[in-house]
Amino acid sequence: MKTNSKEQVETREDFRPAGAEQRLKELGTKLPAPPEPFGTYVEAVQTGNLLFLSGMLPTEGHAAKFIGRVGAELDVEAGRGAAQLAALNALAVARQHLGSLDKVTRIVRLGVSVATSGDVRDQPKVADAASELLQDVFGKDKSPCRLVYGVASLPLGTPVELEIIFEVAGGKGATGVVRSPRQ
Repeated sequence: MKTNSKEQVETREDFRPAGAEQRLKELGTKLPAPPEPFGTYVEAVQTGNLLFLSGMLPTEGHAAKFIGRVGAELDVEAGRGAAQLAALNALAVARQHLGSLDKVTRIVRLGVSVATSGDVRDQPKVADAASELLQDVFGKDKSPCRLVYGVASLPLGTPVELEIIFEVAGGKGATGVVRSPRQ
């Protein structure tokens, strides 16, 4: 029995959770080309150990793939597809900026704006598609706090726009960074 216990301990010590890049491969998920800005702004800004992404839309190339409002032109499933594509675009931008998604130590915040009509109340179901993808890639322990908004319209007529803030390892220009007491 002692040998068995020792083997279990060694296995636990040698166990390392898969990184985000490995999880993407295991999921069979290929990231799209990072979207280009649709105006005068940049897609990502890093200050210290925080990476802020501009509003991520469900686009392919330089055009919206989903157009319409949930509850009018689109149903909840189409909204979920749009949220997932916007999240994939966000991961592509983060990877381009960081070089690897393995540098993400936590997703701090996920803001999801959902264009809806009338009294639609399914915005959280739409937002869950983005949350689920991020959780699959980074793990439950890195899940963010989240805000979900129902809005009248979004850029390019898309049904979803994501705002994401990542905490990253090896932050650039770390002046003014406040660290939590647990670090």
